[in-house]
Amino acid sequence: MHAIAFWSNLGVLAIASCIDIWVRRVPNWLTLPFLLSGLAVQIAMGGWAGAGSSLGGIALAALLFGIPCFLGGMGMGDLKLAAGIGAWVGPWQLFLAFIVTSIVGGILALGYALLSRNLGESLSRTSSLLSGDRTAKHQAGPSIPYVPAIAIGAVFSFFAH
Repeated sequence: MHAIAFWSNLGVLAIASCIDIWVRRVPNWLTLPFLLSGLAVQIAMGGWAGAGSSLGGIALAALLFGIPCFLGGMGMGDLKLAAGIGAWVGPWQLFLAFIVTSIVGGILALGYALLSRNLGESLSRTSSLLSGDRTAKHQAGPSIPYVPAIAIGAVFSFFAH
């Protein structure tokens, strides 16, 4: 099962990263079949225990990635992709992937803000989001592709798990 999950995740995450870098979106035609196939494979390989693990991973992704998504810090495509990863790997491995994703995402965001010379604006938008200012979501500003950070976190979790 580990090899099936690893190669499936690696392939989808590579495609999703390229799309996100190019157009700053993660398409449903990629994320939804990824999520459903993870659930199906877990059920086929592990029965009820596999279903529980898969649904637990989806639920944890909804919680961990849903909060920043609904605050406007990331898009729904990122959330659906994380739920797909959770469907494939279950909650424990997803939690590790989330920790690494957060660290890598912060480093990438800081690097991007420094390179584009808009660190002040980026910090101001982050502060607004964290304080609950919903207008910050609608302000025009720089965005970074977050899927590469998600991909690095997920791949790392396979080697650490």
